[in-house]
Amino acid sequence: MLQHTIDKIEERLRKTESLNEKNKSELLNLVSTLKVEIADLSKTHNEQAESITRFAELSTHEATRQEKNPELLKLSIEGLGSSVRDFESSNPGLVNVVNDICSMFSNLGI
Repeated sequence: MLQHTIDKIEERLRKTESLNEKNKSELLNLVSTLKVEIADLSKTHNEQAESITRFAELSTHEATRQEKNPELLKLSIEGLGSSVRDFESSNPGLVNVVNDICSMFSNLGI
């Protein structure tokens, strides 16, 4: 399930025309890192890993839409950020990559 969702995120990023190649490449690298972090987290916190992955998928959808809805993008990014808050001390790598993704998506919404 988790792998499938992350694969869908990667596919959406590859196919989107609303991102330039530099942003696309950076986001794909971040999602690749997220994939590793989520795999580790799912071993001990599967429900939280699923939640983070779903928020990442939703945020990707909102950030890559042709006609962006700034409010929905903001809400999806906030949800993604909130989904990792409890892991700041136990999994800082996950928190860092999610924060980087959120920052990139926020900048795309401007």
